[in-house]
Amino acid sequence: MRRPKDPAVYAKAWDGFVKYMEQTTGKKVVFFPVQSNAAEIEAMRSGRLHVAGFNTGSNPIAVNCAGFVPFAIMGTKDGQFGYEMELIVPADSPIKTPADLKGKKVAFTSPTSNSGFKAPSAILKADFDLEANRDFTPVFSGKHDNSVIGVANKDYDAAAIANEVMFRMFDRKVVDRAKIRSIYKSETFPTTGYGYAHNLDPALVEKIKQAFFTFPWEGSALKAEFKNEDRFIPITYRKDWSVIRKIDAASGVKYTCK
Repeated sequence: MRRPKDPAVYAKAWDGFVKYMEQTTGKKVVFFPVQSNAAEIEAMRSGRLHVAGFNTGSNPIAVNCAGFVPFAIMGTKDGQFGYEMELIVPADSPIKTPADLKGKKVAFTSPTSNSGFKAPSAILKADFDLEANRDFTPVFSGKHDNSVIGVANKDYDAAAIANEVMFRMFDRKVVDRAKIRSIYKSETFPTTGYGYAHNLDPALVEKIKQAFFTFPWEGSALKAEFKNEDRFIPITYRKDWSVIRKIDAASGVKYTCK
């Protein structure tokens, strides 16, 4: 069981859910963080990972290359889910709009990340005629947490991040909200998609789904961490990742498997 993008400290937030899945499925469940999207995809492709959460941008690659079947997402009672990509700068930066990023150092997370690379790259090119290396210097921080902290500490002129991660960092007092200013917010994207390896026993798959959809959020560590969500709600790759596939197509991304 794995939640991407977040540091290992999130193991505590998932502890109650892991125990609940063990009870529901009758299987031993172990939570572990991995160091990269590529490592997570390879773990499922090779049969070492059976239930996982893949981030927005790596979901299509996981589906096409690792046989991942997403079926759930964190959401609310009224069916709302998602996050926005934001371009952030230090609060006292002279940068006011994305057009001002010309000649600056802009942090991204990883090449497979939707909000951390693919979406902002497509938007900067289409809407502001800005391309990496030609108009600004791109750097990769590794994860959204690093990008947010890097902007707060003025290590980067700007960064593209998933605002759900930034908001949780604000809530945990990891970074001072007053040190950061947003200069762009995208349309809403789906968040982490949770699912299973395509070759699991169908009876086990039903128990895994049951664990997600019946988990009692109220009073749980998950609810304490993900304050805006209160349940897992059903999603489909075909419908809910359509906008992501469009961004990938516009960016020339191919779901090729090595």
